[in-house]
Formats: sequence, C-alpha cells, structure tokens
Amino acid sequence: MTVTPHRDPPGPAVDDRRALRRYRVAISALFGIAGAVLGAWTARMPAIQHHLQLSHSQLSIALLALAAGGLAGMRSAGRLVDRYGSAAVAIPTALILGPALAATAYVPSLPTLAAALLLLGSVHGLLNVSMNAAALTCQNAYQRPIMSGIHAWFSIGGALGAGAGAGCAHLQLSCPATYTAIGAAITVIAALAARRLAPPVQVVLSEPDPPAGARPSRHRGRILLLGALAACSLLCEGAIADWSSVYLDGIGATSTIAGAGYAAFAGAMTVGRLVGDRISARVKPVTLLRASGLLACAGMTTGLLTGTPAAAVAGYGLLGAGLAGIIPQIYTAAGTLDPDHPGSGLSRVAALGYAGFVVGPVLVGAAAMHVGLGQALLILPALAGLIAVAAPAVRGPRHTPAHRRIGTADRRLLGTLEPTPPQPPTRTHVRAEPDAVLIEVRLMVPACAVHGSPGRELAVTTRHPMTTTAMPTDREGWIS
Repeated sequence: MTVTPHRDPPGPAVDDRRALRRYRVAISALFGIAGAVLGAWTARMPAIQHHLQLSHSQLSIALLALAAGGLAGMRSAGRLVDRYGSAAVAIPTALILGPALAATAYVPSLPTLAAALLLLGSVHGLLNVSMNAAALTCQNAYQRPIMSGIHAWFSIGGALGAGAGAGCAHLQLSCPATYTAIGAAITVIAALAARRLAPPVQVVLSEPDPPAGARPSRHRGRILLLGALAACSLLCEGAIADWSSVYLDGIGATSTIAGAGYAAFAGAMTVGRLVGDRISARVKPVTLLRASGLLACAGMTTGLLTGTPAAAVAGYGLLGAGLAGIIPQIYTAAGTLDPDHPGSGLSRVAALGYAGFVVGPVLVGAAAMHVGLGQALLILPALAGLIAVAAPAVRGPRHTPAHRRIGTADRRLLGTLEPTPPQPPTRTHVRAEPDAVLIEVRLMVPACAVHGSPGRELAVTTRHPMTTTAMPTDREGWIS
C-alpha cells in the first residue's frame, strides 16, 4: 500500500504562527504589567502612609477605595468587551495604567489618595477582564490550553514590580520618583504590546453559533458558583499575602524564614502556572481542579498542624502549587459559558473573586482575634477542600472544548467566521488491469492555519491480484 499526500504550498501559515506567538507575548505582557503595578504599589505603600501621616484606619479607607474601583471596573468591563472586543478595552486601559500608578504618589491628602486609588483600581479592573478575554481568544486560536502560562506572568510581574519598588527604596528614591519611573516603564511596555493585540489569524469554528436566546441569564447560577470558587481561591491568596509572615514570626521563626514563607507560596504558584498548560492539556478540567484543591488542602493543613516553621513554609509552597491552576480553569469556564458574550461571565466571576481577595485578610484577622492565628488560617485549607468538592462546576459544554470558544466582538477582529464547510466525501476509484485490480481511495484532510497545515488530499492505492465484478461508476470511473 502506498500513501501519496498532495500538499499545497505552505503560503502564509508560518507567518500566521509567528503573528500568533507575538499576539500571545503581547497578552502575557499585559498580565505582567498588571501584576507589576500591584507589586510596586504594595512595596512603597508604607512610605505613602508615612508621607501623608495616615493612621492604620485612614489607610484602610484608602485601600477600600482601591478595592471599590477594582470591583466597579470589573463589573463594567464585561459589557464593553462584549460590545467592542477585548483589544479595544485592553489597549487604552493598559496605556493609562502607568500614569494612574504615578498619580498616587503626588497626592497631598487622604481624600485625594482615595480618589487616585479609585482611579487606579478602576483601570486595573477593566484591564483584568479585558486581558483575560483576550487570553481566551488566543487560546481559541491555539486550540490548546495556554491560560495557565499566561497567568504565570501576572505572578512574575508582581515579583518584578515589588522588587523594583524595594530597589528604589534601597536607593532612597522618593515615592514620586519611584512610581514615575515604574509607571513610565509600564507605559512603554503597554505601547509595545498594543501593536500586537489584534488577533492575527482567522479561526474557523466547528459548529454554528448558539441560538440568540443563549444569554448569561441562563447561566446565572453557574456564574455565581464559579464566582464563589474564584472567591475561595483568591481569598486564600490575599490571606497568605498578609498573614504568612505574621504566623511564622509567632511560632518562633527568624526574620529570614518569616520572609521566605510568602516567597515559597508565590514561587510555587508561578512554577505551577508555567507547567500548568501541559498538565491541563492531558487532564480534564474537573480532575485537575479536584486534584489542585486536594493538594492545597492537604499541604496547608499538614503545615499548620505540624506547628514548625519549616513545615509551615512547606505548607505555603504546597498551597501555592495547588492554587496555581484553579483561577485559569475557573476563568476559562466562565468565559465559555456564553460563547457570544464571554466578557459578561468573566466580569461577574472576576468581581466575585476580587471581593474574596479583599475580604480574605479581614476574615482571617477577625477569626484570629477569637481562636488564634494558627486556627484561623485553617480556613484556607477548608476553602481549598470546598473547591475540590465543587470541581464539576468547571465542566464545559460537551460538544465543544473550552479552548475553542470565542466571543462575538473578537470574532470581528478575527474575520468573518463561518461554520466549517462540508468536506468532499471520500471517493473510491477502481481500475481493472489484466491480472489485478487497483483500488484508489482519496480523502481530504482539513487545513489548520494555526499549526501550519495547509490542507491536503491523501490518495491511498492498493493492488489486488484478482478479478472483479461490474460495479456502478460515474463517467470518470468513480464508484457512485
């Protein structure tokens, strides 16, 4: 048997793959600058407090404005993304993000600081939802999971932003100089990324669009459940960020080990997200979410109950590794509930998750006043176990994988999308020779612009040393 492939010229497929890689890099850059802004603000927040002579309660009011702005931005982003596309929202907000950060260092009083943080939170919330919608578009074009790797750049950006803020503090630079320099760098990166944020390839769906009646209201309960799971995951992140070193200090850890606690958590989460795409490509979302929740629950529980600094640091690391893949899976599920309006589901789930991030430290602190910090931190593994139990919430539609969904507004950027045209049926051609019969079967393999396959016709020919009876054929000899 011989197989003779008929190949078309490669054409622009290689360029499409390069453009798609640049698109992915641009989206990763947005995640990086979003994390860098929060890292830089957190690193110099004590200096801002000292400069304005704010009490802890006054600083809490300013931070509440930051949280309120983030929630407002996320809630309004969904409608904008669905109407104008993810790039149309992500580009201006990314360009404004740097100046919004710098503005927080030039305020003279608490009211103006609250107003500046309200603006920063709103811009960051808009960028959060739009860049996640763009990541879903990119994942759809790749036709394989990439969300976890893209989310890793948020953690990397946060570490770089915090490091830059700490470095400027070490050099005794003022907060205005620090935030202006970091904001300028963020703006430059955003401008470079904006040039590559238009999806570069046309994506062909394997099925027609869902009926017009499919709207987010149909999935309201599912969105609330996904939002609750996102809140559980981000509550753990926020609580660990604020209380990890305090707990280690309370059980006799040195200052170096106390500082290493959150580093173990953040490092394990970053590594987990960098390798998460390979795992999610081989493991079903429900299985992955359940295993992640169980890992976080078991690791953190063991670390806390052991009661030693080394065990606690290890528990933080296992908690970070377990939580690494949860938010990417939840956001992917939220964005694919309504394929035509992914921003609506994303914005609701992201807002609920962000509320958990804000409430987490307060909840753990309030519980610590009654039962002690060690017992209060057991809330975190309990929430991780709850995520494992509710893992079926991320199960996507059976007829289409999650990474092949895309929103209506981003479809306009990708070009006119049509359902996959019917492929020509397999044809069989029989030719009789004096001592044998040749049977040739031809079939078409569809093109894939993303992976560079231009489409081809396969011809399979077999030779049979026998005679054959008459068979109905058309004028060209093909079996009808």
